[in-house]
Amino acid sequence: MIRIVLWVLAALYLLLVGLWPPALAPVALTLTGATTLIAAVPGVVWVAAAVIAWLKRKPTPTPAKSI
Repeated sequence: MIRIVLWVLAALYLLLVGLWPPALAPVALTLTGATTLIAAVPGVVWVAAAVIAWLKRKPTPTPAKSI
């Protein structure tokens, strides 16, 4: 029984080691492209975009109810 478990673990290990890097490659390429695009835009533009988005989406205060 222990021999079967060891063979199954060895097979799973080889599958994981063999399939993980190719499966992760598209994710790594996407993240590299995203960081390249983010780095190409100056920081002042990102701050301005964040301020504009916050100003457009900020919650409006509700008027106080009078009794």
